[in-house]
Amino acid sequence: MKVYIKGVEDERFHRPIRLISNLFFEETELSFQKEGTELEAVFQIEDNGHSVFIYGQVTDESGKVCKAEREKDLTGFTDEKERFKQIKNTLSFVYLTVLQEYTGIVQKWGILTGIRPTKLYHKKRQEGLTEEEIFKMFKEEYLIHDEKIRLMQQIVNRQLKAVPDLYSLGDEVSIYIGIPFCPTKCAYCTFPAYAINGRQGSVDSFLGGLHYEIGEIGRWLKDNNIKITTVYYGGGTPTSITAEEMDMLYEQMIESFPHLEHIREITVEAGRPDTITPEKLDVLNKYKIDRISINPQSYIQETLKAIGRHHTVEETIEKYHLARKMGMNNINMDLIIGLPGEGVAEFDYTLAETEKLMPESLTVHTLSFKRASEMTRNKQKYKVASREEITEMMDNAVQWTSSHGYTPYYLYRQKNILGNLENVGYALEGQDSIYNIMIMEEQQSIIGLGCGAASKFIDPKTGKIMHFANPKDPKSYNDGFAEYTEKKIEILNEMYSRS
Repeated sequence: MKVYIKGVEDERFHRPIRLISNLFFEETELSFQKEGTELEAVFQIEDNGHSVFIYGQVTDESGKVCKAEREKDLTGFTDEKERFKQIKNTLSFVYLTVLQEYTGIVQKWGILTGIRPTKLYHKKRQEGLTEEEIFKMFKEEYLIHDEKIRLMQQIVNRQLKAVPDLYSLGDEVSIYIGIPFCPTKCAYCTFPAYAINGRQGSVDSFLGGLHYEIGEIGRWLKDNNIKITTVYYGGGTPTSITAEEMDMLYEQMIESFPHLEHIREITVEAGRPDTITPEKLDVLNKYKIDRISINPQSYIQETLKAIGRHHTVEETIEKYHLARKMGMNNINMDLIIGLPGEGVAEFDYTLAETEKLMPESLTVHTLSFKRASEMTRNKQKYKVASREEITEMMDNAVQWTSSHGYTPYYLYRQKNILGNLENVGYALEGQDSIYNIMIMEEQQSIIGLGCGAASKFIDPKTGKIMHFANPKDPKSYNDGFAEYTEKKIEILNEMYSRS
């Protein structure tokens, strides 16, 4: 959809207009010339210093017109940044209202387009607002529907039960360790993941660099008496490497990291069932790691084949029982709504199969067409369900988890997510992933080690966020791991010298 935008000269408003457009139309292109456009969006912005009045209307080629307006009092906002944010939100409010009327599509998340809606809820709570005040603000200012506000409310309360000191963990860090190898690459994946077969040389070099990073970061943490809240092995699939390589890696972790008794949780993704062996489970037991992920995504064999997962449904079930038998007491499973060729019946079947296993936690993802994925590059090959079917599948997941004793404990959203829905993590009582809470709510720094690992440094005093990412391909990582480690330590030194 090519949309002609008129009346908005300030470029800072163009991104929110694009984001709102993308909620309704695929691959929106904004134009500031009328020629060749399919929809015209005209705005009038009047800022008198005390309040802002915004009028908006859209007109299509057939002459259909929809319009909306809103006035916002700005007298309580003296900070220029916050004042601009209120004007931006008012513009988004008007544009969303107009497009909902024009398309007939209701956006239950309102004008919120960010990844972390619960982070905003936490912020308002920390500012001293009551649950009633937060509910009213989200409903009236952000146009969020009641069910989504209640979902955020439920998740925030659950998080504070799981991590009562969530707001005071800024002086600690969590560690993400990325292993960039998988048996094969899934069609929807954009993570740094490389088929491991034939890459043993790259694996060896990578692990050497990773051992170095763990050692150096561990030394810095010890020298500065910084405690670790959680450690998370992701990827790729961390169980793609051999049992011996896993053993040496965890030994390096134990030798390097400070205050081991203080670490609340260590998680290892074993998402691909075809990587799980008794020998690897023995290694996990040796280091008292019992929280793992085994991810079916779907229990439909044709779907697994279509998305490039070369294991069978039976193998998922078999490896789950093996892990359980060998002492894994906190198993997470991922399911994906909207995989190619799947509708409501197929997803309901996957839920019924999940019921036979009852993992401690379950993350329900909604398929997102990520820009760099094979699925997005070849969209015409992959038939996905309609917005209405996707919504019904999500509703069924909500009902199923509730009736089986699961509570939502974390939430995130993505661009190009089907149905403009969300990804939600559910857990049985006391089985929440603390790492998932920390990464979503941005209450502390996450130090990323390994290929493709992204670090997010959060200043413990100011809350300012700084990003730093290791390279995604093994060769670049292998060539420069010492340099990337040094840069992370420089950032840490600067941040903690200020605090």
